[in-house]
Amino acid sequence: MTSDDKARTGPDPAGFGPALAHHAWRLSGRIVAGVGQLLLWLLTGIGALLRPLAVRLAVRLNGGRGPSPGMPGAAGAPGGPADVTAPLPRWINTWREIAGSWYFAPLTGLALTIAALGELAPRADSPISLAAGFAVAATLPLVWRRENLRPVAAVVLGAVAANLLTGGILLITTGFAALYTLYALGRQLPRQSTGVLAIGSVATLAVVYLATDTLDDIPWPAAFIAVLAAIGLGDARRVVESAGRTEAEAAERTNETLTRLTAVQREQAVMRERARIARELHDVVAHSVSMIAVQAETAPYTMDDLSPEARAGYTEIAKTARDALVEMRRLLSVLRADAAPEPEAANSPQPRLDRLPDLIEQHRGAGGRVDLAVHGDARSLSTTVELSAYRIVQEALTNARRHAPGAGVHVDLMFLPDRLAVRVRDSGQPPAQDQAGREASAPTRVLNRDDPASRTAIVDPAGRTSADPGRTRLEAPESGGGHGLVGMRERATMLGGRFSAGPAAEGGFLVEAELPLTREGNSTRGHGSEAPPGGR
Repeated sequence: MTSDDKARTGPDPAGFGPALAHHAWRLSGRIVAGVGQLLLWLLTGIGALLRPLAVRLAVRLNGGRGPSPGMPGAAGAPGGPADVTAPLPRWINTWREIAGSWYFAPLTGLALTIAALGELAPRADSPISLAAGFAVAATLPLVWRRENLRPVAAVVLGAVAANLLTGGILLITTGFAALYTLYALGRQLPRQSTGVLAIGSVATLAVVYLATDTLDDIPWPAAFIAVLAAIGLGDARRVVESAGRTEAEAAERTNETLTRLTAVQREQAVMRERARIARELHDVVAHSVSMIAVQAETAPYTMDDLSPEARAGYTEIAKTARDALVEMRRLLSVLRADAAPEPEAANSPQPRLDRLPDLIEQHRGAGGRVDLAVHGDARSLSTTVELSAYRIVQEALTNARRHAPGAGVHVDLMFLPDRLAVRVRDSGQPPAQDQAGREASAPTRVLNRDDPASRTAIVDPAGRTSADPGRTRLEAPESGGGHGLVGMRERATMLGGRFSAGPAAEGGFLVEAELPLTREGNSTRGHGSEAPPGGR
């Protein structure tokens, strides 16, 4: 058959019915969707009209001044913090306290028993009857439901089932007691036992409907749904509580792990920094002891009029110096076994304060802005003091590059009569680009011990800003070879000095250290004001 023949004969009658049914189905779906969309628009409009009233009611119940625009966490807002003195939180807290007390179960059980007897009284001819016994047996055991739930549930559910199978009256109170007992069992039993309980309850209810006419006034679907809903709600509550406990335990384990990990990392950082300091001190002290040994050994050959006792004394001095070098190398090997050495040259000379201008230029070459100022009588100090001061400035500049890139840094060295004070403060945030360019080209005051211009007025460090333990930056090993505040604190306390770090009152971050020129006799480790544990 050609297409012209099909056009003349019309559509196939056999396919017209299914096509019409398909189009009718699609049209009915569109009608339902349209009606549903209209209802949705209507409900959305009603919700928009009632939203201010709901917000005011929530604010009145939860306390606070209500949510501000763009502040979903404000008091009174959904999900925001609620005032514990507001009516609703106060009522909820009061209810939780009462429900968690030991007397809640006895009081509610006795109240339910009295209500059951009161409900049965108009229907019973005598206060002492089989129905009254079933009513008491179905409600009074709930007094002990917290201590012995399963035996109590057996008594309650058995009494209700016996009452129904013997043709007794189903009271509202006994029905509630049975549903609550099923809910409590579903909340406590594991999933497999809950399934067995549901099957047994449905089977018992089916036997009651088939064997008696006690529940003829209640539609059987409603009864089955009520029983299964009670058990299902209990099981859902158990799942939620179990998930909450699991999350809480996981969070506690995570916190403990992080705490231990942080402690281990901090201890390792301290060990690495102490080993690094020990290697630096070894380079300094080993040179001095070696000079002592060499001079003591060469003294008998350069001095003609030495007595035998003097020659023996010089020989003993040389031997003692050599032994001291051996012991120092042994100690250093122990420290290197505890902490891996830093990737630095072992025999390179240790930096001193005269190399600070090079450090400043390195900081500027990395994009930083820094000013160096020297106050007081600049003079040569011991190698350990100058090395510690240099490393503290180096770590502070590294901290500034990491936590406040582009910020201006001010470095102050104060040569006081009995100590060297180091003060490094960054501005915390970089200024405008044009100002950054001008400040980057500011001249650096070079530490020249012979230049009288460097001998400015001594800055009194007593007015410095103390560290705020509540606002510090994250402490982490620095890329410059040190370990941030850990290393700076170790260097200062090693010399019996003081160290502090924290936010500055004028903004930014402030690092201060005081290094005594001669170690204090009564100083101990940890002496002075140290940086808080959560520092940079």
